[in-house]
Amino acid sequence: MASEHTLTTEGASGHTLTFTDGAFDQDVLNAEVPVLVDFWAPWCGPCKAMGPTVDALAAEYAGKVKIGKINTDENPATAMRYQVRGIPTLLLFKGGKVVDQRVGAMPKPEVLKMITPHLASAATPEKAS
Repeated sequence: MASEHTLTTEGASGHTLTFTDGAFDQDVLNAEVPVLVDFWAPWCGPCKAMGPTVDALAAEYAGKVKIGKINTDENPATAMRYQVRGIPTLLLFKGGKVVDQRVGAMPKPEVLKMITPHLASAATPEKAS
């Protein structure tokens, strides 16, 4: 079921993508923009708490960063491939490689600290300091 190439959107923003084991290389590793992947499971309370943050960032950074989720229960191969041992885990990919990672629920400013250094300076919605 998870082997076909499908990118679906979920969440209130409509911008949050759903990644699968079968299409991970194509959707994430071969992407032309940075990709933030939220490894989660439906039974995980902290994962659910991260949902609104991930959805908000997906909407704010649409076209600049691909942001999506991968259900580790349904897609265990990718979680094992990247040695995800606890969820939620956020991995940021750029050029097919992991460039940052965090484990555990965190507020939006912490997630932004992962994303912002990997964007072109004109792509960030925040003011210059």
